[in-house]
Amino acid sequence: MSEPILTPSGLTPVQANPSSQTARLRAVAEDLEAAFLAEMLQHAGFGGARESFGGGIGEEQMSSMLRHEHARAIAQQGGIGLAEAIFASLLARTETE
Repeated sequence: MSEPILTPSGLTPVQANPSSQTARLRAVAEDLEAAFLAEMLQHAGFGGARESFGGGIGEEQMSSMLRHEHARAIAQQGGIGLAEAIFASLLARTETE
């Protein structure tokens, strides 16, 4: 029986193919880095509501999605190196189990 791993959609069993497992671990690491970057972009004020002619709650929701997509793009292009550290840690953990 295979151990479950955390994916963006929840816990799923690890498949026998090591290359697909490696790809899934890398995707999880990139998703975690993207979530971290989205939070950092929010705290830095990226996508914040404008003072005049703001769009209200709709603008806030859309700016959140835009911020998340920017963070995902940053992570996919190499990001700040956090995904690599997370990936290495996850890979080491699966190799020892």
